[in-house]
Amino acid sequence: MANWSLAANGNRIFTIDPFKITMNQRVLKVSYQPDYKLRIIFSDGDTKMFDLRPYLDYPIYQSLKDESFCSKAKVFNGTVVWNEEIDFDPDTLYLEGVSLLVTK
Repeated sequence: MANWSLAANGNRIFTIDPFKITMNQRVLKVSYQPDYKLRIIFSDGDTKMFDLRPYLDYPIYQSLKDESFCSKAKVFNGTVVWNEEIDFDPDTLYLEGVSLLVTK
């Protein structure tokens, strides 16, 4: 909406950093790592580590503070889920995950 308003008034619009575009990468595999981390393999072959700790105080994610529950992360429909109520947007996982060097 901000860009629409700027363009309608003849102003320069905000640009999108092409390196931030994920092309809708999807999660293929997830494994829980100690201290609230997820090791995730994406559809483009990239492997990333995602830190859940910044999210644990949000009401929807508070049950993940129980590591035995948190460790039950699984892949469903291209993202990480725990149950019918708790999941993460795959773009968030991809953009905020830290790439790992994986040797084959």
